[in-house]
Amino acid sequence: MLLTLAWGSLFFPGLFVLSTWWLRRARPEWTYHDCVMISTRVVSSAQAVLATGSGIVIIRACKNVVFDRHWLAREYVWFLIPYMVYDTYAMYLCEWYRTREQDRRHTLTIFRNFLSKNRLMITHHVVILLVLVPVTQRLRGELGDFFVGCIFTAELSTPFVSLGRVLIQLKRQHTLLYKVNGILTLTTFLSCRILLFPFMYWSYGHHQRLSLFQVPFRIPLHCNMANAVLIAPQIYWFSLLCKKAARLFDTPPAGKDG
Repeated sequence: MLLTLAWGSLFFPGLFVLSTWWLRRARPEWTYHDCVMISTRVVSSAQAVLATGSGIVIIRACKNVVFDRHWLAREYVWFLIPYMVYDTYAMYLCEWYRTREQDRRHTLTIFRNFLSKNRLMITHHVVILLVLVPVTQRLRGELGDFFVGCIFTAELSTPFVSLGRVLIQLKRQHTLLYKVNGILTLTTFLSCRILLFPFMYWSYGHHQRLSLFQVPFRIPLHCNMANAVLIAPQIYWFSLLCKKAARLFDTPPAGKDG
């Protein structure tokens, strides 16, 4: 546990510093905010690849979705804790550089604006650290590694979300790459962050010889409540992605003659 925490505490900030340094040397014309923002996306994508890979390994290994165990189901959570702390600070750092470059507002004002603009994401991080970590590491006992693996695979959409934001930052949102990435973002987000939950219910029902619609009434209430808390922000974020996609592919009306 302690070794995994230490590795995570070194890996994510180290990758951020290294990528920022490399971008400053490779693209001296970019602002510090550009380099910091892109570096945060690089680190987020790296974490997403590791989490998704871990989730796939766990899912494939756990034939019995309730009782089978895999060491990654617990060990990767310890690796994830430093990332959540780092990512919260990295988001603030992006806001700090962006605001300082524009109008040089006071640090306290920047911090307040950061909390206001990112309250949902910050809440998401806090819930993971204070609720999901104790649940996955202690409260669930020796059960459900398969479902922990499923939750890990939700990160599959993150690299595409990150690439989209980088392309916007670089003013490449009118390119074919941006549109293709937008389609992949919607597809992976829908599959791995929303349809993932019916899949977990179906998997449990298949194991217990229950239909999908029987499962919510055969599992503890707190499991349904936890899934509702997890899926609610995903549906909200997916609606925002759909609105952006609609604007992206919307054809402007033809101008009137005369």
